[in-house]
Amino acid sequence: MFLRLVAIIALAFSAANAVADATLPSGDLPGSRDPASLKRYEGSLIVSYDDKAFDEYLLPTAPLRMDPDRQRRDSHNNRWFTPAQALQLEGRRVRRVYLIPEGRSPLEVVRNYRDEVESRGGQVLLECKREECGGDPGRSSGGGGGEMSLAMVLRPEEQISDPPLSNGYCAQTERIQDQRYLAAALPEDQAHLSVLAYVLKTGHSCKALNGRAIAVVDLIEGKAREHRMVQVSAPEMAKAIDNSGRIALYGILFDFDQATVKPESAPVLAEIATLLRSDAELRLLVVGHTDNAGGFDYNRDLSQRRAEAVVTRLVRDHGVNSARLFPVGVSYAAPVASNQTEEGRALNRRVELVQY
Repeated sequence: MFLRLVAIIALAFSAANAVADATLPSGDLPGSRDPASLKRYEGSLIVSYDDKAFDEYLLPTAPLRMDPDRQRRDSHNNRWFTPAQALQLEGRRVRRVYLIPEGRSPLEVVRNYRDEVESRGGQVLLECKREECGGDPGRSSGGGGGEMSLAMVLRPEEQISDPPLSNGYCAQTERIQDQRYLAAALPEDQAHLSVLAYVLKTGHSCKALNGRAIAVVDLIEGKAREHRMVQVSAPEMAKAIDNSGRIALYGILFDFDQATVKPESAPVLAEIATLLRSDAELRLLVVGHTDNAGGFDYNRDLSQRRAEAVVTRLVRDHGVNSARLFPVGVSYAAPVASNQTEEGRALNRRVELVQY
């Protein structure tokens, strides 16, 4: 009986490992295709994809450097690195992660994309390799307790939505070598291009991809943002709060993946201050909400810091009594739309005022 139990446990463990391990793909990830305006490196296969109708993107135009505050860390306790120079882009973002044909190098991949950029009259903004790029050249988007990598700046692990140990997840989170990077502008297409290529040095569960080159390609196309109730007057806020006890605001904006309130948020903050002056008894929960890109705990911390940043601005810039405001971050616990579409995610990213 004991031997039979051991055999069953061993079989279950083996089956679980077989399901979990990454495997070499024979074709593109189902549902994926190349962006219409950019072709792939010949013979590559798509192992991850992500499209957003409107997004923010930090495009490095100079190597990374360590933050002057050496105690600053990311959410995985990595020392903070940021580009010495960068473009803060907004527009449609298309991301494709490609498994490059066996025997091809990151250098060859990046040079081919560079040729494509130059053939279309584009401009190379940054090209670097290995340590030249700054940060930890041996890391992709995963890992903690060390230094941030270029991949972590382009997309931290929390924003990778591929299932754990899938090909897409392995391709973006495992250790790497021979890193190469290209950032470019495509003026005729009103677009910018980011190409990060490297060779994977994988652990056991991702061993099928060990030694293979990966290309992480982001295409950001300039596009006017859809405005969603960005400017709401104090009387409109008061009416909504009287009727339902709350109001959702979409005009309080933040830097990408940060809790810094952007300058264009000033008109909405001024209206909130006017609302509070018009009713001396009003007390508000300032509630930060996110979409579901990234882990719940990470987004809970981000939404809390964003709510606190709004309160700080109201107290500092408008003289609001801090006792009348209580910041709360709820991550993506209270969506108002589906997170399966960009339109839904945009509605879920908001700040709410709730009477209490």
